[in-house]
Amino acid sequence: MPVFPPAFSGQLHELFRWRRDVRHFRRDPVPESVLEGLLATACLAPSVGLSEPWRFVRVDDPDRRAAVRADFSQCNADALSSRAGSEARRYASLKLAGLDDAPHHIAVLSHPDPEQGRGLGRATMPQTTTWSTVMAIHTFWLAATAAGVGVGWVSIINPGHIRTILDVDPALELVAYLCVGYPAGQAPTPELERRGWERRAPERREWVRR
Repeated sequence: MPVFPPAFSGQLHELFRWRRDVRHFRRDPVPESVLEGLLATACLAPSVGLSEPWRFVRVDDPDRRAAVRADFSQCNADALSSRAGSEARRYASLKLAGLDDAPHHIAVLSHPDPEQGRGLGRATMPQTTTWSTVMAIHTFWLAATAAGVGVGWVSIINPGHIRTILDVDPALELVAYLCVGYPAGQAPTPELERRGWERRAPERREWVRR
């Protein structure tokens, strides 16, 4: 196993610290070679039983993108209508997706019961295929950050409708819809914290003991 020097460990910590859910993008595309490299790195993620249940789908068609954008707008309006008063005003002020400016849209789907892996590790916890796909997403995200590429996870969408828009195998589960591109800017703290929506909880950094 390789030995990682202390300097690398410090840089790795900085990578974790600067990973952001990006919502403000430049419109210039990321080179294909970089995107292919990020996909290859994502597929190094661990998976239950070596099942590799993830499926990465590039969404390039303008009509499909517009339909996804319309779905987000409807879901976002519904979420806003469920809030009232100052919280509704604060919610309305947030930029919650980079769908308009991000040059690349990537849907990440997961096969709930892939043949690969032959069911190992899934009998009592079948959700591990989904969790494996989340690991691949996080690996993609960290690799993108290291390459100077921003990623934004759009979760205010209707998964079933998005699967229909993308015309994918209905057996697949939509886990994430990602906006990908070069960030318009970066900051040392998350945007939701800067906008006063929420703050990190120090107590989450402590062990819970039983």
